[in-house]
Amino acid sequence: MNPATLTFPENAARLMAAAPHRLLFLVGATNVLAAMAWWAAWLVATRWQLLDLPQPPLPAGWMHAVIMQYHVLPSFMFGFLLTVFPRWMGLAPLPATHYLPVGAGLLGGQLMTLLGLWGNLPLLQVGALLTIAGWTTGMVLLARLAMRAPEPPWHALSCLLALAFGLVGLVFYALLTVRVDAQVAFVVIKFGGIPMLLPIYFTVCHRMIPFFTQVVLPGRPMPRPMGLLAAVWTLLIAHLWLELRHAYGWLWLPDLALFVTFAGMLVFWWPRERVPALLRVLYLGFAWLPLAFALYAWQSAWLAISGQFLLGRAPAHALFIGFFGSLLVAMVTRVTQGHSGRPLVLGPVAAVAFVIVQMVAVTRVVAELAPDALAWQAVAALGWLAAFLPWVVRSAWIYLTPRADGKPG
Repeated sequence: MNPATLTFPENAARLMAAAPHRLLFLVGATNVLAAMAWWAAWLVATRWQLLDLPQPPLPAGWMHAVIMQYHVLPSFMFGFLLTVFPRWMGLAPLPATHYLPVGAGLLGGQLMTLLGLWGNLPLLQVGALLTIAGWTTGMVLLARLAMRAPEPPWHALSCLLALAFGLVGLVFYALLTVRVDAQVAFVVIKFGGIPMLLPIYFTVCHRMIPFFTQVVLPGRPMPRPMGLLAAVWTLLIAHLWLELRHAYGWLWLPDLALFVTFAGMLVFWWPRERVPALLRVLYLGFAWLPLAFALYAWQSAWLAISGQFLLGRAPAHALFIGFFGSLLVAMVTRVTQGHSGRPLVLGPVAAVAFVIVQMVAVTRVVAELAPDALAWQAVAALGWLAAFLPWVVRSAWIYLTPRADGKPG
């Protein structure tokens, strides 16, 4: 069929089916705004009573954590992994009939969840089931690719293990929508961060930052020992185990080791030469990782000494906004530019988004120590919207239009 004869909806649907990242990045991009718009509105309504919002069926703080961990970021992750797994293993790209069900499940789960936040528990339950369906389908596809690899695909297996933790967390979330239980909510929230999002982000950095650096600086040594993946996994599992046992005064042991590991990688990898901004932001985003674990270790040690939980959720938001948010802009921009036939440059829209995300991260971390913490949290949420709105609009336009170089995909 000639694309010129298609209507815009038909052509957009055809283009979204052309590559995994198009549909799944678009799903994630819309939720970057929609999820935070709801959270910002809820914070503003709670702090200043400027809006009259219905209470969600589950506590708003729980739902904010669930949406960001299991809806916003995973859509981007599945889009990336379904694109790069075949490349990592030297296999043919996946056909659209394989990855479209993943996008449909995650999109449907996202929509039902967002609608359910306005006081409709059955929609939350449907959203949980749709997300589990899309998530499981994506994992099966990725696992099949990993099984066909000619040699042990350690990066792929690391990502699959992390996704398995996420699937367990989603099952607990589905149970939470049936019976409200604070202990179940605790497991849901904890499984979404340290054993799921962080290992996937770290694994991708472990493989791709050296690769991208050597493209710009050929011959530069960028070792990435596989033993490092195993060591980080061991420490993260130790962190998770201590958190699940509420042994917060001992978290400094694995967290200090993680800080040393991540800081050492940053120092060793950091390019002393002048490099393009699109590469530099990867390093700047990665720098939030050792900083986050320095805060985690400091908080735990201070708790053990004084009994005071001084920093609150500051370490978590240094990780989630600083590390995850920064690398979301950096990595997705790179993939979007490269896979749309455009030059590999950061560009002004992504650069502004990246800078504002740094400001938002600092604001949200400091908010834990500010006298009017809720107001500062609202400011940070609104800042997130300001950072991502132009970036999402530009990205969505790219996903819904043909490649700039005329090639398929």
